[in-house]
Amino acid sequence: MCRNIRQLHNFEPPATDSEVYAAALQYVRKVSGATKPSQANQEAFDAAVREVADATQHLLNHLVTAAPPKDREVEAAKAKARSAERYGRAG
Repeated sequence: MCRNIRQLHNFEPPATDSEVYAAALQYVRKVSGATKPSQANQEAFDAAVREVADATQHLLNHLVTAAPPKDREVEAAKAKARSAERYGRAG
């Protein structure tokens, strides 16, 4: 899985359209092997990003959970602490 694609489900507030689009873009970039497609592939690339974003939003709209929503700021702080610990030991 792409390291830059983050979990989008079960957050308060819910994932924004921009976050869904960014995840779709990262996925299509990874699968295609191109961060910027050639002119010949631009239309197919853009269509794929739209389709993946639509499928992602559909999935998020239909997932159910009994778990309480996660707080974005708390989860970001946890991730930052994990990163500091991981890279602090390496240095």
